Amino acid sequence: MVKGKENILADETQASKSQRRRDALEVKALASTLIKLSPARLGRVPLEDDIRAAIMEAREIRSNVARKRQMQYAAKLLRRIDPEPILFALEGFETEARQLTGRQHRSEAWRDFLLEQGDLAIGELMKHRQDVDTQVLRQLVRNAKREAEKGKPPGSARSLFRALRDMDEREQLPVLTAS
Repeated sequence: MVKGKENILADETQASKSQRRRDALEVKALASTLIKLSPARLGRVPLEDDIRAAIMEAREIRSNVARKRQMQYAAKLLRRIDPEPILFALEGFETEARQLTGRQHRSEAWRDFLLEQGDLAIGELMKHRQDVDTQVLRQLVRNAKREAEKGKPPGSARSLFRALRDMDEREQLPVLTAS
């Protein structure tokens, strides 16, 4: 009877078969994510040389079965190391993407507000930002409105958007509230 209790205690300290399978699937998904990364982003992920080589080789393989086998091998190599630095790098990529999306949305909102309201909107922007070149913004707004009236391509509206995006990169534009 004592022997049975020892086995139960040993089983409680080890992960269940289901948990080991979930862990293996997570590592396999991580390997798949790494294989899908662009070479520039993959270069920014802290990986050992053998793991990086396995991932690069998997990217080159065109046969689905062979690619799956190589992905399994990369996952096997990933199980040997601590995945935290890799997950931290991937999370950083997601944060960058969210920041870029936010910058795009703020710039679009300000462009649309400037095109709708004109000088009133420029005055509002000047309240929040001291680095506004009002003369350039007014010129871009006038040209964008003129292009829209004549049905021409929106070159000035694009230039206005780029100027606003550059301003947002230096310092975040204030968020417009729907009034």
